[in-house]
Formats: sequence, structure tokens, C-alpha cells
Amino acid sequence: MKTINIKTLLIIIGFGTLQSGFAQELITPQQAIELTLSNNYGIKISNQSVELAENNTSLLNTGFLPTLSANAGTTFNIDNTEVEFSDGRVTTLNGAESSRYNAGLNLNYTLFDGFGRSYNYKRLKEQYNLSELQARETIENTIIQLFTVYYDVAKFSENLDAQNETLLISKDRLTRSEYQFEYGQNTKLVVLNAQVDINNDSISIINTKQQLNNTKRNLAFILGSSSNDFDVSTAFILNELLDKSALLEKTKTKNIALLQVEKNIDINELTIKANRSGYLPTVGLVGTYGWSKNNNNAASFAASSTNTGLSGGINLSWNLFDGGTTITQVKNAKINLETQKLQKEQLLLDIERNFNNAWDDYINKLLIYKVQSENIDTAKSNFERTEEKFKIGQVNSIEFRQAQLNLLNAEVLKTQAKYDAKLSELVVLQLSGELLNTGF
Repeated sequence: MKTINIKTLLIIIGFGTLQSGFAQELITPQQAIELTLSNNYGIKISNQSVELAENNTSLLNTGFLPTLSANAGTTFNIDNTEVEFSDGRVTTLNGAESSRYNAGLNLNYTLFDGFGRSYNYKRLKEQYNLSELQARETIENTIIQLFTVYYDVAKFSENLDAQNETLLISKDRLTRSEYQFEYGQNTKLVVLNAQVDINNDSISIINTKQQLNNTKRNLAFILGSSSNDFDVSTAFILNELLDKSALLEKTKTKNIALLQVEKNIDINELTIKANRSGYLPTVGLVGTYGWSKNNNNAASFAASSTNTGLSGGINLSWNLFDGGTTITQVKNAKINLETQKLQKEQLLLDIERNFNNAWDDYINKLLIYKVQSENIDTAKSNFERTEEKFKIGQVNSIEFRQAQLNLLNAEVLKTQAKYDAKLSELVVLQLSGELLNTGF
């Protein structure tokens, strides 16, 4: 029964390996970025916010245009009227009908409001610029998230390849052990150990495939896709020529969080100026064109009358004291401005600290990758020599298995170190505002 179970498991693993060997769509890093920018829902939502901010900067939302309104109405009266004339005659009317019709156009235009409209318009433009910075931050964070998952897919893909190679070696060892057992060169225990190792290798492959599939689904979600039938590229270049001093200076001028704080300072300075407009008078232009018609009852001297006319004028209003509302608004805006300036100083210290931490992490990850690359050469050499000795009986199966596992672990650690180094590089570029200007 054990042999049947192992063979069944090998068939499942072999079938899965065959399936994974079929050609799938290869998504390169650049294609992944393009798909994310086009399909990612977080980025789409941030773009909607930019469109809203752009609409708010339209001339139609500034208050610089006049307002024009139309009105019309009619009234009907039924009256009981008694009229006494100067000559003593008395006229009584019951149910006397009269009606009135009117229509008009009203124009209002603010000529001067203490420059409030001008500052509000400039503030709306700055808020639009802020929304673009916020959208850029969303894009940068999404790209970091994208490559965190993208490199996980690449890592599990490489690990799966290494585990498949390990399984092939284990299967060859089992075949060799069975032949040796048949010819009396080893015991049944050696064969059973080889079978157990194949079992363990097969289970590792199953687990890695599950991790790979789960990670592919995560990547498909970021790409805005429902299909995970794709492969990713495992080839990329680590940039070991980054200039720390140059990137640190860019961090102090191009970091996305810093740019947003600076934009908020600009907005608040305009808010102070807009609030101060409450100290000044408002001058407005008004104009009206009207028409009215009256149909009078029989008691009136005129049966009907029609009037049309145009009127216009200038009005001035000056809120000499509004209970202190304007004064309070200006004071609060000044406090907010000082708070934002303090936040900027704090942020400068914070991002410099974060940059130095990220830089050290980047250098360490590069060093670890170099060490792991050298380590895998040693592990390969050790395994090849152990394999040769195993074939001629100078090394037992336990020593051979240990060399095999050492090689597999070295390959896994090298793969992990490679992608860790690349991600740490991207974090450094993000902090310095250069993430969107780099090649992937």
C-alpha cells in the first residue's frame, strides 16, 4: 500500500509539473505597471478625486460670473365691492373679477468682494494640485504593493522549480536504492528512507503550489483582473549604483508626503487672505427687466394696464461688525498655518530618518544577496561531490540527503535575498520621489 500511495502522489505531482510547464501569458514588470495604472480600483478612485478637484477650478465655480434669474406669476381675485362716488352715487359689485400677470429677469453681479473670490479661486487651484499629489501617492503605494506581490509570485515560481529539481533527484535516488536492494547492496531501510524523502519533497511542492496560486490571485486583484493564468518574469537588474547623497537631497525636495504638506501650507495662506476679505465692503450690480399686466374689475377707473420697464443700480454693503466671526476665522487660519509649518519641520526629520533606515536596509540586503550567491556556489559544489561519492558508495543516504537539502535551502535563501534587495531598492526610490522615474 505504501508503494501505491507514493506512486499516486508522484503521478499527481508529475501532472501538476506538466501543467505548469504549459506556456502561459508572461507579464513583465512594465506590463504589470501598465495594467495596474489602467485597471487598479484604488488608482481609479483617486483619479475620480482629481476630476472632482479639476471641476471645482472651473470658472463656473468661482463666483466671477453674474447670476441671472427669471420669475413669473399670476393672481386672480373675486371681490364683493361697494363704491361711493363724490356725487353721492353708490355702486355695488358682487363677484367682481380681476387678475394680474407679471414676469421679469433679475441680474446680479458682484463687482468687488474684498478679493475673496480671487483668493478662493487660487485656493481651488492649489487644492487641485494637492489632489494630484494625493493621486501620485496612491500610485506610488500601489506600485510598491504591486511589486511586493509580483516578486512573491516570482519567488514562489523559482522555489517551485528548485523543489521540482529536488524531487527529480529524490526519484533517481529511490530508483538507485531499489536496484541496490534487489542486488543486496543495501537494506530495505534505505529504500524506505528514499520513499519518505520523496513524500516530503512532494508535500513541499504541493504547499508551494498553493502559495503560488494564492499569491497569483493577490497579484491579479492588484492588476484589476479575475484571471491568474499568467507567469511573471524572474529576471531583473539590481541597481548597485545609487547615490545616497543625491537621493537624500531629492528626499528633502521631492518626497510625496513633504510636497503635500507644502501644498497645504500654500492653501492655508490663501485661506487667511480669503478670510480677511470679510473686513472689506462688497459692491454689487443689480438689474431688472419686468413686465406686468393688470385686468381690473368694473369698480376701477381703468379696465386694464400694462407695464414694462428696465431698472438697474449699484449697491454697497459693509459688514462693519459681524460679531467677531471674521476675526476668529483669521486667527484660526493663522494657527493652522503655524501648525502645518511645524508638521513640515517634523516631517523633514522623519523622512530623513526613514531614508537613512531604508538606505541601510538596501545596502544590507545587497550584501546578503552577494553572500547567498556565493553560498549557493559552495552548496552546489558540495552537492556534486557528495552525489559522486554517493554513487560509488562512499557516502550514505543520510549524508546525501543533507547535501541535497543544503542546496535547496541555499537556492531558496538566494531567491529570497534577491527579491528582498530589489524591494528595498524600490523603497529608497519611493522615499526620494524617484520611484516613478525608474525602470523596472
